[in-house]
Amino acid sequence: MNARPPLFAPLILLSLLSLLAAFGCTGTETGPQTAATPSREASIPADAVKVTPATDVYPPVMHSDEWDAPIPLGAPVNTAGAEDSPFIAPDGNTLYFFFTPDPNIPVEKQLFDNVTGIWASKKSAAGWAKPERVILQDAGKLALDGCEFVQGDDMWFCSAREGYTGIHWFYAEYMDGKWANWGDSDFPPDYQVGELHITRDGNQLYFHSARAGGKGGLDIWVSRKLGGQWQEPVNVEAVNSADDEGWPFVSRDGDELWFLRTYLGSPALFRSIQANGTWSEPELIISQFAGEPTLDDAGNLYFVHHYYKDGKMLEADIYVAYKKAA
Repeated sequence: MNARPPLFAPLILLSLLSLLAAFGCTGTETGPQTAATPSREASIPADAVKVTPATDVYPPVMHSDEWDAPIPLGAPVNTAGAEDSPFIAPDGNTLYFFFTPDPNIPVEKQLFDNVTGIWASKKSAAGWAKPERVILQDAGKLALDGCEFVQGDDMWFCSAREGYTGIHWFYAEYMDGKWANWGDSDFPPDYQVGELHITRDGNQLYFHSARAGGKGGLDIWVSRKLGGQWQEPVNVEAVNSADDEGWPFVSRDGDELWFLRTYLGSPALFRSIQANGTWSEPELIISQFAGEPTLDDAGNLYFVHHYYKDGKMLEADIYVAYKKAA
């Protein structure tokens, strides 16, 4: 049996880093952009085979009795392509995610395929609706967007795009049925903000970063907003270690901090509970290629599961573990 890969970098991060190396994002590149977004299904390679729980070599493993066993959402959300980086709205009725047709194709093709990026699906009594593309760039301009975080009518997202060098955080507003008015976020560049979560009151920014002063690798940090300004980040020492911790999510009441950490050689989901201002020793919730936790207010846990075989990533799906009745 092949050795399992180390802690994965989610597809959007891999794509953005590769894009920087390939293009530099200096603002000099141009390229075609069609008026209509092609369907995700049509963009997936013809020889792609959908992985199912029955054929999954490393299925996710639940380590808690608070949730049912995790299951993939299925169509029309999941496809034989790669669905990644989920974010579920608090009411559980809107799901955002990153999609690319094939995680193994060159990033320069993703940049021009008019389909790689952020998508959203609405839930009704009939189930999840066909996802629609979230457009966050002007027509005719290049961008590769991901890392989405939504709070009400506000979205923060990372992007490699024309006019910028490197990966930047941007902000957009939901107006008249669409996302608009995108522009730079207000995070100080020297904070080195990685994937993030902002608490419900808008006053605490949790993020991962390899910035100096941490315990090693990626650490989780928190910055508090005072007088409209984000303050110097503080290391969340109780949950960090010499290894990587990242992709944080904070519960509505602010008392649960979820994040990613390696367990037995692959990414896993951990939770820490806050009591009297102190975070508890993290507990393992789901292991084996489980990443980027996000919960609705009912406590249902959504995450990405990456399928691997013989050391190669095949695709990725959005999974959910439903909270058991109390």
